[in-house]
Formats: sequence, C-alpha cells, structure tokens
Amino acid sequence: MAADIPIIDAHIHLFPESELETLSWCTPEHPLHKQHSLEEYRAATEGSTPKGFIFLETDRKNDLEAGEKDGSGWKYPLMEVNWLKRIITGQPKPGEGHTKDDASLCVAYIPWAPLPSGAAVMEKYLDLVKQEAGESWPKVRGFRYLLQDKPNGTMLQDKFIESLKLLGRKGFVFDLGVDQHNRGRAQLEEVVEMIDRAHEGVPEDQKVTIIINHMCKPDLAIYNVQTSPSFIAWRTAIFTLSKCSRTYMKLSGGFPEMPEPLRQRSPEDIFDAISPWLSVVLAAFGASRIMFASDWPVCTVGVGDGAWHKWKKIVDRLCWMASFEDEEKRAIWSGTALKAYGVDA
Repeated sequence: MAADIPIIDAHIHLFPESELETLSWCTPEHPLHKQHSLEEYRAATEGSTPKGFIFLETDRKNDLEAGEKDGSGWKYPLMEVNWLKRIITGQPKPGEGHTKDDASLCVAYIPWAPLPSGAAVMEKYLDLVKQEAGESWPKVRGFRYLLQDKPNGTMLQDKFIESLKLLGRKGFVFDLGVDQHNRGRAQLEEVVEMIDRAHEGVPEDQKVTIIINHMCKPDLAIYNVQTSPSFIAWRTAIFTLSKCSRTYMKLSGGFPEMPEPLRQRSPEDIFDAISPWLSVVLAAFGASRIMFASDWPVCTVGVGDGAWHKWKKIVDRLCWMASFEDEEKRAIWSGTALKAYGVDA
C-alpha cells in the first residue's frame, strides 16, 4: 500500500491486567489472560502502527435482569467505559500500559449495551454511559451486544428491535457480532430479518447503521466451496445484507475460523485459501463499504505475535489482486471506517 495512506484499525480490544476478572471469557488458562494495552498494541503493530483505532467492547460480565432492576448488572461494562476515558484523556493509572501520548489514537469506541432490555431501559443506560464517559463521550459512536453466543431469536425480540431503532434515532451505530461457523445458516437468516424490522417504517436518516464484524465468521476450513451448503448459505446472506445501504463489513476475524495448520502458513498461502470468501465480500460491498480491522489481540491466538502484520499483508494482497486505485485503498484502510462511524478525518 502507498506509504501516505493512513490506517485506521477498525476493531481492537484493550484491557488492563487489573480488570481481567471482569471479562466474562477470560479464565486464568486463556492465552489472552494478561494485560493488552496500548504498549502491547504498539509493539504488535511496530513499523505500521495505525494512525488510530476503534475500540470494541470486550464482553465484560453483565446481568441484564439486575441492570433493569437497579443498574447493578451494568457495573463492569461501565467500568470499561471508564477505562477508555482514561486512555482518551491521557490519564493512566500506574502500570496500565498507556501514556498521555496515546490519547489521540482512539478515534471512536463502542461500549456494550443491554439491547434486549428495550428502549426505555436503554435510555437509562445511555445516560449512565454519558456520565461515566465524561469528556470522552463524543467518541462513543455506537454500541454492541454480542449475539454470536446468544439463544436463537434474541435479536428478533420486540425489545431488541426497539433498541436498534433508538440507536438509529440518536445517531449511533450497532456493531453486529454473529457466528455462521458455529451457529449455522439460521443465525444469518435472523440477521436479515432483524435489519428489515429495525428499518421498517423508519425515516432514512434515522435508520440504524449496522457494522458487521468478522465477515459473519464463516467456516474457512471448507475445501470445495462450489458444493458446500455452508459456503452457499453464507454467500447468499452476504449479498442479501449488502443490499441495505446502511450495512458495512469488517475485513477481520479470519484466523479463528481457519484450521490451525493454515494459520501458520504464509500470508500469500492464506490469501489463496480464503480468497473465495474475500471475493464475495468485495463483490457484495465494494471498497466503499468494507474496512480493515485486525481484531487484535484475538487475532494472535494460535498465530503468534506477528498476527497483526500477517492479517495486514492479507488485506494488502486483496487490494493488489483487485487492482485498486489509491482512492479505493484509502477507503479500505481508513475512509470507510471513518464514514461508517461518523468520525471526522
């Protein structure tokens, strides 16, 4: 890529060692059970450190019922908002792995939100986020409630749809995390219905923008894509989702969906193996609606410390194979993310 094209990494996670116990998934045996802050991120991206990044919530422990009752179930997600505020305002606690010089790197952040609780509860929660965020509040550009591991039908509940419409009215995006690899075709079909219902009867300028994480996590172990029901279902869903002008796709999350031997291969070999999926995403969304995103540090699991650079080389190769002009490259590496999240360049 041209040296003058800036990179915005549209999907990273950060957490200090002091708050590891608040992560719902991070057991002491987990390979990511240690601090992952800006110090570690800078080391992982050395030589190509992005101009900025977008932080995604890291699935902190929460309790929807307790949150609805008295707000107590939101303690840890709100603690995460405070953590991002410290990064953005350049006010680290000792040993947190970031400095005042890192303050400008976070161009936007996406906290957790209790979408299943409905619009009225969401209003109360957003007020608390605003209070906790303080001067970093303008960088809150949307919210996420991770759906990939939730029961079927969660995203189709009336309260969930209400919450999506509320986000649209308030100008926030919704980051969508689903998992076709493990949940199958049914979850993608629910996504299509969810978006249709969230946009039905809503003025165009109030329709919620949906930013899809990790290409919907397809099964990248499939060998013969031409006859695979899984690939065909995924491809159909991707083209259907792209028909909505307010959907965007992140080029991210590939490594966890690959067979382990493939993760250890060269970026060129990996690109060749997953090119059917990348080609579909590119054909469906085009450069103006896809964005580079590393999913650091999740991308390092089973890959190693060089994972960020390996994924960057894969996206670089996509741009080269597609014969993109600089304008299209600029969109993928930074422009699409800034546009989708409503961030001033």
